[in-house]
Amino acid sequence: MPPLTGEWLDALQGEFRKPYYRNLFQTVNEEYKNRMVFPPADEIFNAFHFTPLSQVKVVILGQDPYHNRGQAHGLCFSVKKGVDIPPSLVNIYKELRDDLGCYIPNNGYLEKWARQGVLMLNTVLTVRAHQANSHRNLGWEEFTDAAIHVLNGREQPIVYILWGRPARAKKRMLDNPNHLILEAPHPSPFSADGGFFGSRPFSQTNAFLESRGLTPIDWQIENI
Repeated sequence: MPPLTGEWLDALQGEFRKPYYRNLFQTVNEEYKNRMVFPPADEIFNAFHFTPLSQVKVVILGQDPYHNRGQAHGLCFSVKKGVDIPPSLVNIYKELRDDLGCYIPNNGYLEKWARQGVLMLNTVLTVRAHQANSHRNLGWEEFTDAAIHVLNGREQPIVYILWGRPARAKKRMLDNPNHLILEAPHPSPFSADGGFFGSRPFSQTNAFLESRGLTPIDWQIENI
């Protein structure tokens, strides 16, 4: 695996010395050698690289990367340019349209959000091709929990957007009164009608940021 760099390295470097991470490192390296694994190895930590710790204003938590070829690139819910928009992201775009009036773009590349301070973090950072959740319980959860713990301790206000059961389970870690927690069912077609649609997370996020003197997020993803 490539190294983590920058502010996140300073915050999380203690994790790399722990036994669980040594085991994780060895296991994931073997997976990349012997199997098809996503995202590409040099993109595993893109969520951290695109959104430095000091710039985090919003956290969106996903489960694990997309597991079909060419989709995952290290940001939860995002796919590379030229790739069909996955159903969950289609529903996110629909809610964004209904919430803020944004048009639905022709791509699912969400780097624009990440560059504005939206940490788009999966709780598991790698996956075998065509095997959803196949790298569960290798140690990624402990590593990403450490990142969430760091964020919870920050004084700067942060909005946590928790969609679906695995993300909502992280609420127990979030006890800083400076932060806002928004919960809803997952945007998957199997659950979006159960409360995701109409939850208005984007307008709530921006209202909270503005009330704290922070620049709101420009959520519109442009056509390419």
